Amino acid sequence: MLTEDLQTNTQTLQNMLGKNPDVVLRRLIIHDAAKEAAMIYIEGLVDKREIHEQILMPLMKPGTENTEGNMENKQVKQWLITEAIPVSTVQPVQRVEECMQAIFVGNTVLLVQGIAEAFVIGTSNWETRPSEEPITEALIRGPREGFVESIHKNTAIIRRKIKDQNLVFLPYKVGRRSQKDLYVVYIKEIANQALVDDVKSRVERIDIDAVEESGYVEQLIEENYLSPFPQTQNTERPDRVVQALLEGRVAILLDGTPFVLLAPVTFPMLMSSPEDYYERWIPGSLIRLLRYIAVFISLFLPALYISFISYNHGMIPTKLAISISASREGVPFPSIVEAFIMEVTVEILREAGIRLPKTIGQAVGIVGALVIGQAAVEAGIVSPITVIVVSLTAISSFSFPQYGAAIAIRIMRFSMMIAASFLGLFGVILMSIFLIAHLVKLKSFGVSYLAPFAPIYLRDWKDGLLRLPFFTLRKRTRITKPKDSTRR
Repeated sequence: MLTEDLQTNTQTLQNMLGKNPDVVLRRLIIHDAAKEAAMIYIEGLVDKREIHEQILMPLMKPGTENTEGNMENKQVKQWLITEAIPVSTVQPVQRVEECMQAIFVGNTVLLVQGIAEAFVIGTSNWETRPSEEPITEALIRGPREGFVESIHKNTAIIRRKIKDQNLVFLPYKVGRRSQKDLYVVYIKEIANQALVDDVKSRVERIDIDAVEESGYVEQLIEENYLSPFPQTQNTERPDRVVQALLEGRVAILLDGTPFVLLAPVTFPMLMSSPEDYYERWIPGSLIRLLRYIAVFISLFLPALYISFISYNHGMIPTKLAISISASREGVPFPSIVEAFIMEVTVEILREAGIRLPKTIGQAVGIVGALVIGQAAVEAGIVSPITVIVVSLTAISSFSFPQYGAAIAIRIMRFSMMIAASFLGLFGVILMSIFLIAHLVKLKSFGVSYLAPFAPIYLRDWKDGLLRLPFFTLRKRTRITKPKDSTRR
């Protein structure tokens, strides 16, 4: 607890903050109250101009009324809050720990001789980048706006889009040492209370030194850590978050990252894009259907190729079989080795393209794939048909609207290829059964991962594989069991 002695309070805070060069202690005399005082803040986290103009000048210069030395301590406290400091936030606190937390988030703490409280003055101001279009979720048609690293700017973006008094932001501090702000966001009249309570209880159980990114939160609150599939949805797009909140889902915002988590999530949710609703329902539905076809190609095409080449020759038309056989003449490796060589090469090129600077990343990816593919064919390491299969698979995998789902499908593709290399088409079917069984069993915050297809919610099929016209979508999804099921 703070005392009435300024020197004791100052020394306590200095000892806790340590002798760090960015910690600033500024002593001053409050002219109108004739009292010694001290300000403590961290350089770089505060607006120094505001400190100078709104705190130091009003306190150190004589006011319009001659009150010098005539005020009691209680009057000084009230005068500081209501008159002396023209800043929007002036909050008195009594505990040293509260002072420390305020200083670490960019506030200025004012200590005054004779007052056993400190005044936390809102002066935080650090540089943040402007809102930009999310790179990982680009759209042809839609808002060019994305979340940023400041949680307060992100909450303001959501507030601007949902002007509803039932929009709730529940504050939490996560990370024993990092003490980062985290908000659980939902619409009170829509979100199911059991779902909100489930999210809150999982967030409250987070016990870790620091939470650097929302990926930490995602891993700490998921149910099945062995599954390759994401059990929360992450997004940088405010319009996607707004759509989710209006469907009764819950958002989790963390300070310091533009990625917001959405819970629960199902596989069909990962396959939908905000753009599906910005286009008319026919093109929107066809594009969504195209994504499911791309998933099938990305997941099964290399495995089916291996099966047909190695085990199930009879399922290939005769002319095509002769053509494939001719193209593979001279290739020293079995089809599984060919496919693995090319798939691993493509994955390396993809990762290199992401890590390299934007200006050369795409060029390296495209040129690298062309050069390596051509060189591999000319050297007789792989056949041309393998290059075609792998290229088509790679292009299909880029059509996923969510990066997390794309990674899961890439992992499962290799499992399919291994199964096909041992058992042919039977292995692919067996692996598919295991995959479907896993997805049926997998849950995200109590919701089946394959809903609305398993379990069957026929009403939600209107916004499943296809997106029917808006006048048919009068009801919210049954998956989240919203309190208010009618869209208005």
